[in-house]
Amino acid sequence: MTTFALIGAGPGLGLAAARRFGTAGHTVALIARSTERLDGLAAELARDGIKARGFAADVLDPASLTAALYAAADTLGPVEILQYSPVPRGDFMKPVLDTAATDLDDPLAFSVKGPVTAVNAALPGMRNLGRGTVLFVNGGSAVRPHPERAGTSIAFAAGSAYAAMLHDALAGENIHVAQLIVPGAIRPDSEHSSPAALAERLYALHAERGAFRHYSQPMPT
Repeated sequence: MTTFALIGAGPGLGLAAARRFGTAGHTVALIARSTERLDGLAAELARDGIKARGFAADVLDPASLTAALYAAADTLGPVEILQYSPVPRGDFMKPVLDTAATDLDDPLAFSVKGPVTAVNAALPGMRNLGRGTVLFVNGGSAVRPHPERAGTSIAFAAGSAYAAMLHDALAGENIHVAQLIVPGAIRPDSEHSSPAALAERLYALHAERGAFRHYSQPMPT
């Protein structure tokens, strides 16, 4: 049995994705900062018959993130699918003219160093399996910069460049890298951007293994 490792486990998209991949037969490693939240999510998944366990880590702390992914593989089985979808902090989204160089430290650590750390930890296991999937979820500012949200616009663009390069570099190893862009808010009542709809879309990206970038719905004009 292989593991679906979710970085950014929460009660919305995270729980829905964990449930979708768990229902497909994968064990689930939930990774987030709050142990209490992780325990609650794991218990909810257990009620659905899904084997899940939480591993506390902060994506801004590479050592803790690496340790969490290693522990997940040791405890639950090799990581076949890695999803990177933590929610950015509100203070990442300052207007561009109010953004100092130091304001970009955490956004870049969040959107670039975090993914690099996670992929480097999970990739050896995927190579041993001979297959794998890495899924990135980003907002619309990853492809269309927003002057009122400078930190995420800059950092998401950098993270997207890394993910696109991974897609090309790993394609020959049967390791698929894909990015799902979600314009606007994730809402339970949205036809295309509800947690359940997005989880289904992410599973399809894993199963169908097509192009790199996908959109949950068209970008607004």
